[in-house]
Amino acid sequence: MTFIVGNCVDVLKTISNKFDFVYMDPPYNTGRDWFNFDDRFETPKHYIQDLIEPMLLSCKKVMNENATIAIHVEPKCSHWIKICAEQIFGELTNEIVWVTGGNKNSSKKLQRNHDTILIYTQGKSKFNPQFVPYSEDLVKRAKVCGLTNKKYTTSALINRQPNIVPRPNLRYEWNGHSAQWWVSKEKMQKLHDDGKLEYSKSGIPRIKKYLSDMKGIQIKDTWNDISILQGKEKLNYATQKPVALLERLVKLYTDEGDFVLDPCAGSGTTGRACLNLNRNFTLIDINKQASDVFCKSIMGILPV
Repeated sequence: MTFIVGNCVDVLKTISNKFDFVYMDPPYNTGRDWFNFDDRFETPKHYIQDLIEPMLLSCKKVMNENATIAIHVEPKCSHWIKICAEQIFGELTNEIVWVTGGNKNSSKKLQRNHDTILIYTQGKSKFNPQFVPYSEDLVKRAKVCGLTNKKYTTSALINRQPNIVPRPNLRYEWNGHSAQWWVSKEKMQKLHDDGKLEYSKSGIPRIKKYLSDMKGIQIKDTWNDISILQGKEKLNYATQKPVALLERLVKLYTDEGDFVLDPCAGSGTTGRACLNLNRNFTLIDINKQASDVFCKSIMGILPV
């Protein structure tokens, strides 16, 4: 667990450790001097060739064969980074939209209120699905099963677009309806025998899903439940990201004890998330102030 001050491309040449997960929040080519770092480049081509590509190649060399990298950028430069990243890591695995919010208005264009997090995976990379609690409204609207006395919702078993993903082995007649279903006939029979089907007036089945048997609602690729920095979490560092955001990413792609790298660490949010979740980490940033802010935060001088 360490914070190294220096250019990440140079620092990573000296590191022999292999990492399970890399989170990278590089400069966005905003054309601004953030005082902590100068984010001005002559052209997008210079931005990619001089900054992004060397960083990605350096990270690639220290990632293990089953690692994941998350590249956090803003939408206006994401297409440039995708082209570069896919040449290095292959096909994009996921594009996460993090809704950052904000009330600022514009009379010239739609105001941006989200960031983009590009996910690239290697080999048999880890993925741990994450869940959020059911909404109060969903719980209130849930039905109660007469057999089990459990609350449940239902989901479709009939495939309404069978020609898009044809599955002949899942086409059969059930309860007078010939269709392509989402489960085999044997599975359908078992669900019926176990009382886990609910039939419409016309006899089309839907599967019961008991709330008590599920972990919640699995998160998808749009995140609108993590707020931008609030109150006491704010440190004296521009571009700081919320700990909850990094905790979610770390949980998704690592297990306890894994090794995490952040080559553009800034105020060290990735390190704080790893400390909370029992992961090992290496942070790198070219700015000495970043290291000072991080060290003060974990020593309790500033809030974690």
